[in-house]
Amino acid sequence: MEEYSREPCPWRIVDDCGGAFTMGAIGGAVFQSIKGFRNAPSGFNKRLIGSMAAVKQRTPIIAGSFAVWGCMFSTIDCTLVHYRQKEDPWNSIISAAATGGILAARNGVPAMAGSAFIGGVLLALIEGVGILFTRMQAEQFRPPQHFEDPSSLGAAHSTL
Repeated sequence: MEEYSREPCPWRIVDDCGGAFTMGAIGGAVFQSIKGFRNAPSGFNKRLIGSMAAVKQRTPIIAGSFAVWGCMFSTIDCTLVHYRQKEDPWNSIISAAATGGILAARNGVPAMAGSAFIGGVLLALIEGVGILFTRMQAEQFRPPQHFEDPSSLGAAHSTL
């Protein structure tokens, strides 16, 4: 199961790191602007200023965290592709589990195990849903199977 649209591994790491940073920046900006707006004092101008202050303060941290996760995930994924010599959903699942465990290392072994388990389960669900949708959509492109009885064809032509 190869993905032909992806870049080779050294570039994939950079691409995934940048994509994760961008996703964290956009999502963080939206979330923090809403949070800052709600937590600011009354008055539209004060709420707008509070919203902008929250975005400037927290969004870079969120984007950086996303970038670290994406970079580590891609690095582990590329390492697994190199050693296993194949690209399949197991690489992503193992990469997510390892990334979750490594990033929770400062909190102790129970936190590492929990984060690794959650990361692996979430990626297994994502990969499973992706495979399910791929198979469901492949059904519509399968040519129809028409098996007609040859004897009924002869009878239909003789009545004309």
